[in-house]
Amino acid sequence: MKQAIFALLSMIILTGCGGHKGNTPAPAPGKAALLAPAQNEVCTQGTVISASQSTVTLKWAAAANATGYEIKIKNLEDGTTISQTTGNTQFDATLKRNTPYSWSVTSKAANTTTTTQSDIWKFYNSGPAVVNYAPFPAEILAPAMNQTITISNGKVTLSWNGSDVDNDIVNYDIYLGDSSSPALLQGKVLESTLKDVSVSVGKTYYWKVITRDSKGNISDSGIYQFTTK
Repeated sequence: MKQAIFALLSMIILTGCGGHKGNTPAPAPGKAALLAPAQNEVCTQGTVISASQSTVTLKWAAAANATGYEIKIKNLEDGTTISQTTGNTQFDATLKRNTPYSWSVTSKAANTTTTTQSDIWKFYNSGPAVVNYAPFPAEILAPAMNQTITISNGKVTLSWNGSDVDNDIVNYDIYLGDSSSPALLQGKVLESTLKDVSVSVGKTYYWKVITRDSKGNISDSGIYQFTTK
C-alpha cells in the first residue's frame, strides 16, 4: 500500500514539474537582402504608365523567420515617403519618372515586436529623353541630424557621402550657419570631408551639401542641424 501511494505521489510531482516550462521567445526576423533595383541603378525596366509615372518592381531575398515585410520608398527630391506592407518578397511601386529614390525593407515576424531593417539602396527612375542624371542628394554622415557634439579647439569636421548613376560628380558646395538658411561656407570642395571648420560652444548650427556633376546638374541634401557643447 505504501509503495502504491509513493508511486502516485511521484507521478503527481513529475507531472507538476513538467507543466511549468518557460516560454521560449519567438525568434527575431532576419535581415532582408535587397536585389532589385540594384544600388545606384538607373531603372529602365519599369512599366510605363504615363510620361510622368511608371511602375517599378522592388525585389529582395526572403529573410529568416520573417512572416511579412514593410517597404519604405523615399523620394529624394521632395523628401516624401511611401510605406507599404506585404507578405511577398517583391512589391510593385508606382513612382514618378526622372526622379531619384531610396528604398529599404523591414522584416517582421509573428509573435514578436522585434523587427530588422535591410540596407538602404538608391536608384533613379528614368524617364523619356534623359541623357544624363542629376546626382543623388548627398548623404550627411557627421555631424548627424540633431546630434550634440563636443568640439575640440573650436573646430569640427563635416563629412558626407555623394553618389551619382553617371559617376561624374565634380565637386560640392558646403553651406553652414546658425540660422535655418545657412550661407555658403566653401564652394567647389573636391573631397567628401571638410576639416577644421570653426564653430562656437553652445550653439545650434545648420548645414547642407550641394552636389554638382560634370553636366552642371545639382542636388541638395536638405538642411541638417547639430548643437555644440
